[in-house]
Amino acid sequence: MTRRGFLTTGACTVGGLAFYSGEIARHHIEITSSEVALAGLPEAFDGFRIAQVSDIHMDEFTEAFYLREAVRRVNGLNPDAVFLTGDFVTDEFAPRHFAIGAAWQCGGILDALVCRERYAVLGNHDFMIGAGPVSEALTAHGITVLRNAYLPLDRQGGRIWLAGLADPVQGMPDPEATIPASIQKIPREPIILLCHAPDYVDHLLRLSSGQAVALMLSGHTHGGQIRLPLIGPLVLPQLGRKYVEGWFRLGPLQLHVNRGLGSVGVPFRLNCPPEISLITLRAA
Repeated sequence: MTRRGFLTTGACTVGGLAFYSGEIARHHIEITSSEVALAGLPEAFDGFRIAQVSDIHMDEFTEAFYLREAVRRVNGLNPDAVFLTGDFVTDEFAPRHFAIGAAWQCGGILDALVCRERYAVLGNHDFMIGAGPVSEALTAHGITVLRNAYLPLDRQGGRIWLAGLADPVQGMPDPEATIPASIQKIPREPIILLCHAPDYVDHLLRLSSGQAVALMLSGHTHGGQIRLPLIGPLVLPQLGRKYVEGWFRLGPLQLHVNRGLGSVGVPFRLNCPPEISLITLRAA
């Protein structure tokens, strides 16, 4: 091969890879289905289906048509609840008012979710833009935002608890307010925690509040977003470098890290498809 032929082939390969990762892989949503057994889960919640969506990053690279397709896919799963684990917008190059507008656009599209049980926590980008404006955009469209707060989920006489932490990277998480002693270790009332940054679990498990959590759902890492063969993720964020994607068993606590829908930094995904998680609760 001549030098010119070699360079031409290389350029075509790079261009083809950029097109694939930017236009095909970035929009190819994978639905992952899992069953998770929780000790003490009430019979009424056995088979309870949760759709987890994370890291939308509206309007940095996530287009409206793409989020609408994700909502359509979630609706097709017919979940009992939708849990949204942060980073609805992005704090990078665009002005703040642009990101706030994106939050309202995001909330408007998410309002098409058929499931009315919708709960969210904010991510580090949301806090950098402004927890107040982003929360307002979501709550105006029927999404309950938990910020160092908890609430009961009741079903046919059974009860579980849903708690949501402020983002550990940019917010001020308060585990004791989020998971107070009054709801810890109640028989047959397990606690599910939404926390954007997964590596914070190591700190939580040193606290009595964290040890009371049965299931923690996180995002933040994008699964690495660009994963090269033999090398793995090129870049991972603060508090997202240990628990990168998938399931982890940490004593009594089970952790799930969703790869997210959107992209950040660059509009590419490689060997790391966007994810919607369908999690079915089972009695242990």
